[in-house]
Amino acid sequence: MLKVIGAGFGRTGTTSLKVALQALGFPCCHWSDLPAQPERVRLWEAVADGQPVAWDDVFNGYQATVDWPGVAFWRELIDAYPDAKVILSVRDPDRWYDSIERRILYSARQIRTPGFESSALAKRFTPDLWRLAHMTEKVTVQRSFGGCLDREHVIAVFERHNQEVQRHVPAERLMVYEVTQGWEPLCEFLGVPVPAGMPFPRLNDTGSAQEALKRWAMAAAQRRMN
Repeated sequence: MLKVIGAGFGRTGTTSLKVALQALGFPCCHWSDLPAQPERVRLWEAVADGQPVAWDDVFNGYQATVDWPGVAFWRELIDAYPDAKVILSVRDPDRWYDSIERRILYSARQIRTPGFESSALAKRFTPDLWRLAHMTEKVTVQRSFGGCLDREHVIAVFERHNQEVQRHVPAERLMVYEVTQGWEPLCEFLGVPVPAGMPFPRLNDTGSAQEALKRWAMAAAQRRMN
């Protein structure tokens, strides 16, 4: 059962927030987990396609979620888990766009390029990796950004999303948070002690995502060999 719902878009320090939440005792779902969990990707595919899926099954083993795909369904999640705390991670909009454009939007544009699926690069992907890529495209490009990846539009969506979360979520359930604030406000909000002697995690989302994909590709290759 979810106790913490991350309502901030990816690239707002969500990898650092994931690690911080786990250090505080809240196992946390993040996109970077999915390359190693093809069975969970199938559940997210069903969610993205509008099929009825139990949220407790989607988040089995987790107590928190940050980043996509969960953030694309933040309204549904805060209704499904009315006692969960909500963290809206935020960042300067222009710096956020530069970050998301380099990784998520660039990849999405490649997938949408005519002929990409028959390219030499595409042939190196496993079926599970394709499933993850297309599910991610559905929940980010389509559901979150309405299919438009222009800079002005994406930034406007980002800012509108942050405003909508703050209007919709009761103040007592919500914390607007920048990871540069560190442990103290996060721990106070969640009602847990600050970890003694542990620096707040400062992690790079892009590197984490690339490592996750690399691990999945290696695991998929190993499964084919067995």
